[in-house]
Amino acid sequence: MSIGVFDSGIGGLSVHHALVRRIPGADFVYLADQANTPYGGRRGEEIVALTRAGCERLFEGGCDLVVLACNTAAAVALRRLQQTWLPAYRRELGRAVNVLGIIVPTIEAATGLPWTHEARDRGEKIEHLDVLGIFSTPATAASRVYEIEIDKRRGDVAVFSQACGTLARDIEAGAAEGELRAAVEGHVRALTRRIGRPPDRAILGCTHYEIIADLFRAALPPATPLVHQPDATAAAIERYLARHPEYDPGAGGRRDFLTTGRPGAQNGLIERFWGAPLHFDAA
Repeated sequence: MSIGVFDSGIGGLSVHHALVRRIPGADFVYLADQANTPYGGRRGEEIVALTRAGCERLFEGGCDLVVLACNTAAAVALRRLQQTWLPAYRRELGRAVNVLGIIVPTIEAATGLPWTHEARDRGEKIEHLDVLGIFSTPATAASRVYEIEIDKRRGDVAVFSQACGTLARDIEAGAAEGELRAAVEGHVRALTRRIGRPPDRAILGCTHYEIIADLFRAALPPATPLVHQPDATAAAIERYLARHPEYDPGAGGRRDFLTTGRPGAQNGLIERFWGAPLHFDAA
């Protein structure tokens, strides 16, 4: 068996890379839905249907566990799939399968609290307000998942989301570094204007953005740390597998890369991030 990693495109490779470092012996199948990327501007029902189709492809290919390495899919589709699709689908397959996302471990890392800690004292006295900036796709920003879930847990964290328009599409297309730098700087300026000052911390709430994390790092003040989703997700998946031996991650160190789009080599931007050429086979 193996672990499936699903994204609308190449952005989820940032999560895949962290998972491989954390669990090097496991077998991984990466699926990029490049025929339908990006998801950030799509309607909710489209995102749910596309995410379900990707998970089915990975489960039918032998994966026991699928990680949604896409904030948009996790924010819009994950809960729906877990509640209304997975129970019947498990019975149909006749084995244990599950879908996990990247938002839960990111919120745990941002709040310093476990996901199960949803109650906070609404009358608590707040001595200092921690301003957290989220850079994300329009669909993730519109879902307000980070604002809602963090507010359940921490009253001293104020969340401001900045929708980054076509940035994921530009990264997917391998846009020039100067073009990407200008776009990142513009989004950082826009968020800073809305807050009235730079955020105290920031989350790159789209896995595509981790590929150009150095540009965000350069655009933000040196004192503004980044909460890295890939590392938080990889650590959470390792803990999950230790608690759930019914999900078999494999032990052969296999690495398969699939795409619903054009198979072959990926753009130079992702190859520089990965550290080697990547060839995608047709899904």
